[in-house]
Amino acid sequence: MARILVVDDEADFRRIVSRMLTGAGHTVEEAADGRQAIEAYRARPCDLVLADLYMPDIDGVETIIRLRHEFPDVRIIAVSGGGHLGKEDVLKIAAGVGAQATLSKPLEKKTLLATVEQVLTGR
Repeated sequence: MARILVVDDEADFRRIVSRMLTGAGHTVEEAADGRQAIEAYRARPCDLVLADLYMPDIDGVETIIRLRHEFPDVRIIAVSGGGHLGKEDVLKIAAGVGAQATLSKPLEKKTLLATVEQVLTGR
C-alpha cells in the first residue's frame, strides 16, 4: 500500500482521514500546515499528498505550487470545505496548479478511498 501525507490545520480532520486511510492499509504521516508538509516531503517523499486548501501560514494552493516546483512527479489530492472563494472555485484553482484530483469536505470514506486509488494508479 501507499505512504500518504495528510495536510490540514484541523487535528480532528487529520485524525479521521488518517484512520480511514490506515484502515485501508496505507501508512499515514500528518502535517498541520503547508510549511510542515513541504519539510516532511523533502525529508521523506511519499506516494501521495492529501492537502487542505485553507491553512494558516502557507495555504494549500501555495503548498501545491511549491511541491510541484521541487518535485514535479508528486501526486496531490486537494481538499476544501469552502472559504472566502467558495469550495468549487478554490478546488478549480488547486487543479489548475497541479492537483490530480479534488475532494469537497466533508469526505465520504468510499469517495476518499476511490480517489486515492485513482490518483495512485494514474487512472
